Amino acid sequence: MTATLLLCLGLASGCILAAGNLYHYFQLESYQFPGYFRTLKRNTAKALVPGICMTVLLCASMLLCALLIPEEHDTFTRILVGVILTIGGWGIGRLLKEKKPKKKFAFTARVKRLYAVSLIVLTGLLVLDIFCLMPANDPDSIRGRIGIGLFIFFPALLPLWVALSGLMAWPIEKGISELYFRDAQRVLRSRPDLIRIGITGSWGKTSVKFILGTILSEKYNTLVTPASFNTPMGVTKVIRSSIEPGHRVFVAEMGARHVGDIKEMCRLVHPEIGLLTSVGPQHLDTFHTVERVAKTKYELIEALPTDGKSFFADDEGLCRELYEKTTGDRTLTGIDPEKDDVWAENIRYSPEGTEFDLCTKETRIACRTELLGELNVRNILLCAAVALRLGLDGGQISHGISKIRPVEHRLQLIRIAGGITIIDDAFNSNIRGARQAFKTLKSFPGRRVVVTPGMVELGDREAEMNREFGRAMAECCDAAVLVGPKRSAAIRAGLEEGGFAAESIYVVSSLEEASRLMAGLTGPGDTVLFENDLPDNYSE
Repeated sequence: MTATLLLCLGLASGCILAAGNLYHYFQLESYQFPGYFRTLKRNTAKALVPGICMTVLLCASMLLCALLIPEEHDTFTRILVGVILTIGGWGIGRLLKEKKPKKKFAFTARVKRLYAVSLIVLTGLLVLDIFCLMPANDPDSIRGRIGIGLFIFFPALLPLWVALSGLMAWPIEKGISELYFRDAQRVLRSRPDLIRIGITGSWGKTSVKFILGTILSEKYNTLVTPASFNTPMGVTKVIRSSIEPGHRVFVAEMGARHVGDIKEMCRLVHPEIGLLTSVGPQHLDTFHTVERVAKTKYELIEALPTDGKSFFADDEGLCRELYEKTTGDRTLTGIDPEKDDVWAENIRYSPEGTEFDLCTKETRIACRTELLGELNVRNILLCAAVALRLGLDGGQISHGISKIRPVEHRLQLIRIAGGITIIDDAFNSNIRGARQAFKTLKSFPGRRVVVTPGMVELGDREAEMNREFGRAMAECCDAAVLVGPKRSAAIRAGLEEGGFAAESIYVVSSLEEASRLMAGLTGPGDTVLFENDLPDNYSE
């Protein structure tokens, strides 16, 4: 019996070690089951290979041991096969591991717990199979044959076992996260003097967060959530580890993939100021409609106290509609002096940055920033409106704006050897931002090249919007490098509809291949725009 248990443990361990990419997919999808299964569907071959390899290894090792080791040494055989499966699973995992992942698999405490639960679940299933379906006294019965078949093909179902393990681990993670969540609430309750600001939107959240933090730091000791920390657990971690007695303002980015996500964030932060950067077709694979997106983003405004202040970026669409339905203290910012409360005039773009006048009915502030494009001007206006309400004067706001640096991968200007200019907009993945990036590229001299895999997470509208993406691209560049033959087909169709020359379209399989192509495609004075980059769970 001990040998059988060790065999089950060895097979379970080998399967878990071989399934590194599956656990990585689960993590990239924020441990959400619908996203995980969509990823499996997109990457069917990659998802099945670890399990198939383990099945082959199981059959080969059992056959080899049966041929080489006498039957009376069955106990030793089972232990040896278990060891082979564990070592082989480790080797398979190493062999199939992404060599240069765009976002590395983080071996966090949660992942460690998931691995432990997986070991218990998989070992338990194998033990049940052996002792319930494979009776030692009648292995040739129908039930016994079913049990043997299930044992042999058990690894082939590895993607499902990862999901089952995640489901079994969910109550544990929910309990742990709730403890941390409540502790973060306690920290904030102990700081009634802290000005709490929430930022949400379909796009622009991270840029606005850092812009606002830079401007407000001219007067207040300000803490902003780092990087793209915009989930309840991410913000909880920041609150528990980073808020200090000297902080006067806390700025929290709030992301959402499902209705109710922002409400949960507000239950944690209890913001008194809310910023809505945009509302548009983002994450439609989970929201399904733009109306549901708008409803979720507006949860931030609904959560503000009666004396709270709301700020809206004027997109001349849904965001403005939400502003108009809002009562109480509200501010609209944009570039329309007739309708906006804070607006920009005399906007002047150049490869070195942007100059403009920040205007209200009472004041005009001359501003200059390194940031490129109209969308960044709109983001700055939204943040400046908050700064004005929090008592910063024109000099502080202007100086804060001059100190803003491009956020990495968001219209970031990079000069490289050989006189080539790179515009890194790899983090962008929406049509409005793409149009702004194309408009910015068009203002640069020399040959202009766009490298892109297109946009994702747009549900049924993905192909339609990538065609629109291609049509917009056709107006701004001289060469288009499309990453991913299948995914980029709709972009190519849009380029051709826009009258783009077919011989100037290049299709490659990876970003590395695109970078190699650039060496022969560009020269001094040329500009290359990298527009969007997909995570590993979207690679072809």
